[in-house]
Amino acid sequence: MADLIPDVILDTALDALKLLPFLFVTYLIMEYLEHRAGDGMRLKVLSSGRLGPLVGASLGALPQCGFSAAASSLYSGGVVTAGTLIAVYMSTSDEMLPMLISERKEVSLILSVIAIKAAAGMLCGFLVDLAYRKVSPAHMGKEKTIARMCREEHCSCEKGILGSAVRHTLEILGYIFAVTLVLNLLIEFLGTEFLRSSLFGTPLLSEMLASLVGLIPGCGASVTITQLYIEGIIRLPVMLSGLMCATGSGLIVLFRTNRDMKDNLRILALLYALSVGVGVLLELIRLV
Repeated sequence: MADLIPDVILDTALDALKLLPFLFVTYLIMEYLEHRAGDGMRLKVLSSGRLGPLVGASLGALPQCGFSAAASSLYSGGVVTAGTLIAVYMSTSDEMLPMLISERKEVSLILSVIAIKAAAGMLCGFLVDLAYRKVSPAHMGKEKTIARMCREEHCSCEKGILGSAVRHTLEILGYIFAVTLVLNLLIEFLGTEFLRSSLFGTPLLSEMLASLVGLIPGCGASVTITQLYIEGIIRLPVMLSGLMCATGSGLIVLFRTNRDMKDNLRILALLYALSVGVGVLLELIRLV
C-alpha cells in the first residue's frame, strides 16, 4: 500500500496544476477590476446579477473542472451572487463527461445528464438569489469588495496587478494540493467498497449518501459516483444528486478565500439540500 503513495502524490499534483490557468486568469481579472475600475466596474458587473444563475449554469456545464474554483473566488470578491455560485456548483460536470464518453454511453443519456444538471443549477440559483434578497440582502455580494478581500489576505495589491494575481494563485494552489492530497490518501487506503455498499437503500437515503460523497473536494468524488452508476450500482437520480454536490476544488477555494464562515456553511448546506432534493424529485418522476 505504501508503494501507492508516490502515485497518489503525483496524481494530486497533476490535478492541482490543471487548475493553475483558471485560478490565475480569475485573479488577474479580479485585480484588473479593482485597480482599473474599482467599485464602479464591480457594480456594473453586479447590475446584471439577476441573470447570473443562467450564465453560471451554462458555463458550469462546459467540460472542465476549474470554473467552480474560479466562481468561488469571484463570489468571495463580491463579483457574483450566491445564486450564481450555486448554479455553477450544481452544473459543473468535472470528470463525469469524459467517463461517460469513454464508456460509450448513449449520446442522448450524456446530453440529458448535462441538461438536467444545468437546468437544476439555473433554477436553484434563481431561487437562492430570490431567498437571499428577501431574507439576507446583506449576503447578496454587493457589500463585499475585492479590495476588502485583498486587505484580509494581506496581498500587497499596491505592488501591481500581475504580482498580486500570482501570489493569490500560488497560495490557493498550495492549499488545494494539501487538502486534496490528504483526502486522496484516505480514499486510497480505505477503498471504495464501503462507499459502494453504503449507497444501496431507499431513494432518499441513497441521495443523501451520494451527495455527502460528492462534497469531498477534488475529482475523486465525481469519478467514484460516475463509476458506481456505470457499473449499475446506483440509479441515475442518485448519480445526479452526488454530481451536483461534486464541485471539484470549488468548496476548498470558497472556505479559503471567504472569511465569513457562516456564509460558507450556509452555501454548503444549500448545495447539499438542493442536490438531495433534486435527486429525490427525479426519483419520484421516474417512479410515476
